[in-house]
Amino acid sequence: MPGRSGYDRQGQMTIASEPKAGMRTQGRPRDAAARARILHAALALLEECGFANMTSDAIAERAGASKATVYRWWPNKAAVVIDAFVESIMPELHRPERLSLQDFFRTSLRGFAQALMGRNGRLLRAVFHAAHDDPEVDAAFQTYWVKPRRKLLRVALGQFRAEGQLDAESDIDQIVDLMYGTMQYVLIVNHRRLSLAYADDLADILLNGLLPKRK
Repeated sequence: MPGRSGYDRQGQMTIASEPKAGMRTQGRPRDAAARARILHAALALLEECGFANMTSDAIAERAGASKATVYRWWPNKAAVVIDAFVESIMPELHRPERLSLQDFFRTSLRGFAQALMGRNGRLLRAVFHAAHDDPEVDAAFQTYWVKPRRKLLRVALGQFRAEGQLDAESDIDQIVDLMYGTMQYVLIVNHRRLSLAYADDLADILLNGLLPKRK
């Protein structure tokens, strides 16, 4: 099992290593439980009062932890919130693997739509609003969510293009924008409801325009 993500004192994301055989792990369960409570508290407060109206003190109080415990793992309130959001949504998302291009699009878009249809959609909407108004949130959101996710997708789509499953002139970044920007637009504007059927239709539209042209 991989280590959990976190932040060092300079605000850089870290991955905690697993204890070596024979290493004493006293205190780790308590630390893990405190960390989980803090992340849960951050998301609850984000939903209840919005990022601007929540404080690190409120997160610590809700979690039953000290403010020092919060700052042991995260450099600021923005980092706590983004880390909490990433850990909440990642289990719902498809991880690119060796599928056909058609299955990749349908599975990826269905997974994202499913995530946005529930609590994580409300959380992402709140994060968008916070990132628009707060540079720290925007920086954390770009660094720990947007850029890593886009990189993962660019690699997968680049492999499909190299194999000839995507048109050779396809713009990979634009494809990622179309895949996820479309559903995020629906989430924010809220002019219609997201659904799995919407995700399937979007996959069909994209595939129709992206498959290699027959000569």
